[in-house]
This record gives sequence, C-alpha cells and structure tokens, in this order.
Amino acid sequence: MSQSALLIGEITHARKEWESISSLLSLKEFPSGTREDFIANCKAGQYDDVVALYRSNNSTKVRLQLKRKALKLTVQYTGPFNAEMVAVLPKSLKYICHNGAGYDNIDVAACSERNIAVSSTPVAVNDATADVGIFLMIGALRQAHVPITALREGKWQGPITAGGREYRTSLGNDPKNKVLGILGMGGIGRAFGMKIQYHNRSRLPADLEAGATYVSFDELLANADVLSLNLALNASTRHIIGATEFTKMKDGVVIVNTARGALIDEKALVAALESGKVRSAGLDVYECEPQIEPGLVSNPNVMLLPHIGTATYETQKDMEILVLDNLRSAVEKGELITQVPEQKK
Repeated sequence: MSQSALLIGEITHARKEWESISSLLSLKEFPSGTREDFIANCKAGQYDDVVALYRSNNSTKVRLQLKRKALKLTVQYTGPFNAEMVAVLPKSLKYICHNGAGYDNIDVAACSERNIAVSSTPVAVNDATADVGIFLMIGALRQAHVPITALREGKWQGPITAGGREYRTSLGNDPKNKVLGILGMGGIGRAFGMKIQYHNRSRLPADLEAGATYVSFDELLANADVLSLNLALNASTRHIIGATEFTKMKDGVVIVNTARGALIDEKALVAALESGKVRSAGLDVYECEPQIEPGLVSNPNVMLLPHIGTATYETQKDMEILVLDNLRSAVEKGELITQVPEQKK
C-alpha cells in the first residue's frame, strides 16, 4: 500500500507547495465537513495509508448560530483533537503537522501514547504577534480606548459612557524606564527603552536573553509595570494569572495577553480592573472565544482586539510553509523541525 498525506481544512497561500509533496506521498484532503463525517471516514478506513497529517487553522473553527434569539456555538469541521479523536486516527499515522503556534486543542499526551509526533508553528508567528503585543501595550498604557471612542462619537476627548459611568480622556503613562515582564520569553523583545525581565520554565541561553534579566515567577509578578503573557496554554498554565497572582503585582500594573485567553482567570481580571489593582489591559485573546467576558467589554480601560495577532498575509503564508516544511522533514528525515516541547527529548 502506498503512503499518503492528509490535509484537513484548507491551504490558502501555499497550495503549490502542498501539491509538490505529491513527489513523496499521495495526497488526500478533507476540506470541510463535520467532526462526525471525519470520524466516520477514519472508521471506514479511508485514511489507513496516511502517515502524515496537515491540520489547518480553520479545522477547529466555530461558527455562530442564532437560535431562538440565543447565541449557540457549534463546532465546524473536525474540532479539537482530543482523546476521542486521537483514538480513531489511522494506525499508520506518525505525524500531525499543526498550523498554529498554540496547540492546546490537541491532546499531546494521547498522541504520545500512540507514538504520533506533533509539530506547531511558533517561530512563524513571532513578528506579527509581537507587533500586536506592542500595539496593545501602548494602547493600554495610554488608555487609548476612551479618546478613540469619543472621537468616533463626535465628542473629541469625551465624555463617553460605559457600564453606566462616564469616562473622559486621562493622562497615560510612558513606557520608558518601565519594567516589561514577559511570562514566556519569545517573540516580543526590548523596545521603547523598557527594562526587560522574564520568566520561563528554564532560563534561556545567554545569547537568547539579549540583555533581559531572568527572574522567578513571583519576582516577575512583583516587579513588572507591564506584564506580557507569551506562553503556551496547557494544564499547568491554565489560569496561571488569577486572583492570588494579582495580589502579588504592583498597584496599577498593565496586563497584555496575545497568547491564549485561558491563561488568565478573566473574572479575576475584571475584579482587579474594577479595584484599580490593574490600571489597564490589552487583550487579543479570550477564554471562551468568540464570547468575551462582559466586564472586559464594558471597561474602557481595556484595549480589545478580536484575535488578529497573526492576521497578516506574510505570517499566514509563513505558517503554512512551516507546516509543509515539517511534513517534508518528517517524511524525508523522520523528524519534525518544530516539534512541540512536551515531546522533545
């Protein structure tokens, strides 16, 4: 039996590169359909020759449906690769090449039990995500939502009404000489004369620190004027920032999250914003996307974006190319270029 590669979802920018894989493997596609359809195909043996799988971003998307005036979320395409899904994947499968820096929708432990190697696309998203992180950081420091909203309402610098209260444009803060604390040192680097401190599970080599100072988790919480979250979501990092952590931070700290919404206990963040413990926040990701905690939407001290951190043409193409590079490396060399950390030896 010949070996195949399977594409789940779509390729928008690197279709030719995908088709070039045909020199190594037969190509199969599941461009759209329900989770039930895909599972049925697996059980029917349609993918029994598949050794490598390209899992696109849109394969886990949700769509909004209005039913009796209530918002209902339904899974579109295959949905998460949880234990149920991993159990029905073909026995021939050796590699899952995922398009996305975050891979919390893949049960890596279940994949490891079946000796399925998993890759993601962390390096491809660094620049675009850092750009959005800086945009949100500056917007949060300057509390830009109020004047932007007031201007569009024809009120110049205010007042605007939010949550039953009136807000006017107020003085912001300069980033210069502030401590930028990075939880999960990665794509965002030194900027605007800020002092960089970071915390990872392990300290980075000196050449990757680029002058940043490694500190403990508690030291990072205590020292940061701006805390930027740039780490993966998994069981150990879910709600890594909650009520207890906010009490350890400076009064008036600024929170920026461009990684995954569930890293923060959003209800605790709302309470910290209302008490003034957190002066402002800049968020591109949310725990229950596309729904957003109401207390974040109604607070004008929060800069909100609809998860557009990687939404540039260049980054989307780079991500697709990296997935295909992983797939080709897997077939030709038996190894992934950007295998997820949990599986690295």
